[in-house]
Amino acid sequence: MKVSDILRVKGNTLYTIGPDDPLSEAVDIMAEKDIGSLVVMSHGDLVGMLTFREVILQIQRNGGAVGDTRVRTAMDDAPLTCTNGTDLDEVRRMMLERHARYMPVMDKRMLMGVISFYDVAKAVVDSQNFENKMLKAYIRDWPAEEENAQNQPSL
Repeated sequence: MKVSDILRVKGNTLYTIGPDDPLSEAVDIMAEKDIGSLVVMSHGDLVGMLTFREVILQIQRNGGAVGDTRVRTAMDDAPLTCTNGTDLDEVRRMMLERHARYMPVMDKRMLMGVISFYDVAKAVVDSQNFENKMLKAYIRDWPAEEENAQNQPSL
């Protein structure tokens, strides 16, 4: 399974913010849209990733307030990325190694989407459920001739 399979099911709605925008605006967008991350874009280029983790850390550094902090102060300026063709096993490995919950999907310099650890886990579970269903159907529809031949004593 590839990243493109997840994006095909997930859809292509993207939420972005600029690095010089107020962090309070990012918090408002994340709360209003019920999302855990924003891609930080500048002049059409990916420059960072802002997740609830970075927001909470910045609020803690500010003594419990968002204040007048800019997104660039809180964002991860070297986010983990993947491509549409990246294998899901590789994505899981990368996300686990870096403790990344969100990963931008890039095609050269173009942002194609964002996948979350939830998206990856859901795709794996759905794939396993489908495989189990097919195996059960195969076993249930086992050909009768093979079954009889296996039960016959050999001479």
